[in-house]
Amino acid sequence: MDIDAVREAFDAQIRRKTEPDEPGAVLEADEGVLRWIAPGHETSWIIWSTLTDSTADTVIAAQVAYFTSRGTPVEWKYYDYDQPADLPARLLAAGFEPDDEEVMLVAETSAIDSRVVLPPGVRLVPVMDEAGVAALMRVHDLAFAEHPSPELGDRLRQQLRSAQVAMVVAMAGDEPVSAARIEFVADADFAGLWGGGTVPAWRGKGIFRALVAYRAGLAAVRGYRYLQVDALPTSRPILQRLGFVPVARTTPYVLRPDVQSGIAN
Repeated sequence: MDIDAVREAFDAQIRRKTEPDEPGAVLEADEGVLRWIAPGHETSWIIWSTLTDSTADTVIAAQVAYFTSRGTPVEWKYYDYDQPADLPARLLAAGFEPDDEEVMLVAETSAIDSRVVLPPGVRLVPVMDEAGVAALMRVHDLAFAEHPSPELGDRLRQQLRSAQVAMVVAMAGDEPVSAARIEFVADADFAGLWGGGTVPAWRGKGIFRALVAYRAGLAAVRGYRYLQVDALPTSRPILQRLGFVPVARTTPYVLRPDVQSGIAN
């Protein structure tokens, strides 16, 4: 895999996309950045930046001022090939706080085995209604206890009727034990794998691999060339054994103006 070519395609097709992909969201181009503005008081994202040593501090300060005036949090998604090289230090100095580092992995869809193999008694159920979202969120709360996402359930309920998102839950009887979703980006070569997680008692049984295979099959049917995932340390070894390749290290830097104003007062 040509890593530089994959990065270039990912930046052009995903990070620099010009159409919002969720109801109520807005994309705004400001000097040096592209902002994904979430509806209401949800967390927005800075999804792309083109900065230099001489412009970085001014642009960062402008974003701090913008989101402070809105009173809403923002996540600046940093990729380790972004410039300038000391961008993380500049974000920290401006009040952004780092979250856990992840590794962006990419695989050719055609190289991933899409045969779904599950342990006895486990079945995959596509999420089609709010009960399915509730089951998915039960898995999320148990699998990612250290990474709560109170906004996620609302977002997923909004996406139930979207053709660009597919969600699935692995059920053992009436118990949801694993879950995942895939996002099909319009006019792009990349399908994004998100939220793959298994509750602790059911790990090590191959369910996570089955969910990757299931989603790879969905992406292949739709003609997506690549599968992309931001992997935590727990899932990275499994994904690399399946054929995924590291493309970049990523770190979310989060600014919470409401928290900062509380401290200042």
